Amino acid sequence: MGTKKRPALRLAKPRRNPERTKQAQKTISDHIRWGILLTWLLFALLTGRYAWLQLVQGDALAERVRRETGEAEVVQSPRGSILDRNGRELAVSLILKSLFIDPNNVEDADDVAEKLAPLIGLSPDEIRKDIRQGGGFVWVKHFLSTDEVRAVKHLIREEGYNCLGFQNEPRRFYPNDELAANVLGFVGADDIGLDGIEQAFDEMIKGGQTESFIQMDNASSRPILGSLLNKRHYDGDQCKSIELTIDSTIQFMVEETLEEAMAETNPLAVTALVMQPKTGEILAMASRPTYNPNHFSDSPMEDWKNRGVSFIYEPGSTFKSIVAAAALQEKIVTPDQVFHDPGYVNVSDRRIQNWNGESFGTVTFTDVVTHSLNTGFALVGLELGAQKLTQYAKLFGFGEPTGIELPAEEAGILFDPDDMRESDMATMAIGQSIAVTPLQLITAMSAIANDGMLMKPHIVKAIRNPDGSVFEETKPEKVRQTIDPETDKMLVDLLEQVVATGGGGKAKVKGYRVAGKTGTAEKARTDGAGYMEGRYIASFCGFAPVEDPQVAVLVIIDDPSGMFYDGQIAAPVASRIFSQLFRHLQIEPSSDPFTGRAAAPAANATGGQVIVPDVIGLDATEATLTLQSAGLKIQPDGRGTAVSQAISPNTVVPRGTEVVVHFSP
Repeated sequence: MGTKKRPALRLAKPRRNPERTKQAQKTISDHIRWGILLTWLLFALLTGRYAWLQLVQGDALAERVRRETGEAEVVQSPRGSILDRNGRELAVSLILKSLFIDPNNVEDADDVAEKLAPLIGLSPDEIRKDIRQGGGFVWVKHFLSTDEVRAVKHLIREEGYNCLGFQNEPRRFYPNDELAANVLGFVGADDIGLDGIEQAFDEMIKGGQTESFIQMDNASSRPILGSLLNKRHYDGDQCKSIELTIDSTIQFMVEETLEEAMAETNPLAVTALVMQPKTGEILAMASRPTYNPNHFSDSPMEDWKNRGVSFIYEPGSTFKSIVAAAALQEKIVTPDQVFHDPGYVNVSDRRIQNWNGESFGTVTFTDVVTHSLNTGFALVGLELGAQKLTQYAKLFGFGEPTGIELPAEEAGILFDPDDMRESDMATMAIGQSIAVTPLQLITAMSAIANDGMLMKPHIVKAIRNPDGSVFEETKPEKVRQTIDPETDKMLVDLLEQVVATGGGGKAKVKGYRVAGKTGTAEKARTDGAGYMEGRYIASFCGFAPVEDPQVAVLVIIDDPSGMFYDGQIAAPVASRIFSQLFRHLQIEPSSDPFTGRAAAPAANATGGQVIVPDVIGLDATEATLTLQSAGLKIQPDGRGTAVSQAISPNTVVPRGTEVVVHFSP
């Protein structure tokens, strides 16, 4: 019986429900849309959060990271140096660390005070006082030493103090202490120049600040090497150096001489200036008493004053040089013009007499200048008149600031010529009733030494950039011609006689020709009501060597004790300064070192002519031999020492001419 074949099984096809399919598709689409929407929402949220962190809180978070991973350091550039004309440092800056405290972050004031105090040389009470001030910043100590900085940093690491910190501060240092202090000035808080060159050029030489960030290894609290390598030195935007015309060696010589003068005469003050007449450069400017700019607060403010530019005084007879220049230029007088000196003159309500109260009789204008006769100058002043007196005073630079690169320069005081009486003309002609500064006086005397050409005084030679290149250089500046060169030569001869035979004799330097003028002036009362009894200002102003002036020197002794005459106390000080200047500047002698007289310029004499030598100051034997050796004869008048000669020195005359020489015991 055969098997029956079963039919194959077949799966029945499901019956599709169109509605159900459609619903499923819709659900899937909704899920996809929601997924995309959620994705965009999440993206928007993340973007917003990123924007919030980056744009709104970015700076704050970055600063937080910087604080946690390192420390920011304010880098202070050093203040520019002040140098002398030879590049020697007169003022330099050091960058030192100063310690501050944040009282708001102090957890235990006693603990901090007790542990910090011995490290920096303060008492715990001083630190507690700083903490009690409150706030977020109080200075604890300025300018810590290297050992102090190291010790405090160790304390901060060990104790975890976040209330202590350092800040770089520039400290000005004057390596020569008092040298040229009144010229240099000093620097106060916040690196601000407060006097002298420091003040005048503060904006140019002032240092700047920038921030340097150092990344730290939090585990060891040590700087990461790469961060240190990236740290740069900041030179600042200005930080220029000032190169002065001052010669520090000459400045030292002058200041040492002034110290001696203070000890010898016990004055209220002494002042001295040295100028190069042909350029107007100040080689030295000094005063005593003075101060140490490294510790300026230890000295009274009066000692900070630069008397060279800020002190005004009646010049006395030194001003007669200007009156003589005016009289010679206007041809009111000649060197040989004869005057009769009665010893005094009455002008309006004023009696003007000579320094010794005596009459000199019949004299020439040369004698009037040589012996500084008030009577003769009073008459010359009246002859010049108010307008001319004032005109020439202004021509020589009086009555207005010179414009030197120093602060607080005074202008001095002159009359209004329209208001002057005859007595004012007479007193002005002898250097009274007007006021000048030492700088004005030496500038005027330098014009006489420079063929009558007035130069603008300056004390800054150059300004240099931080890299040493020249930013600005001061060139000699001519102001104006004051008198003709021919007139100036006559005046120089007269001023040389003042030193050779007159009241300035103690300014002589053996072997050199020195010209100048002394002055003794009564001190005016501070309220302007007359003069102080027995109080004087003695001075000498001159230049050398006469044949080629290299230096002008002014010495002023304010209110000396005891002897007060200019020729007795100011001229010797000038002589000592001149002597040192000649050696330092290697200026060759200009005359016979045994007589102190200029060698006769024989080259100017021709044929049967000879040049009359200077015999004033010699005795009869010396004068006779000197004239005879020059091929001249002598007619002596009197006995003793030669006080004048009828024919002026250096005059060209025929050989064999007879020269009348007046001698006096």
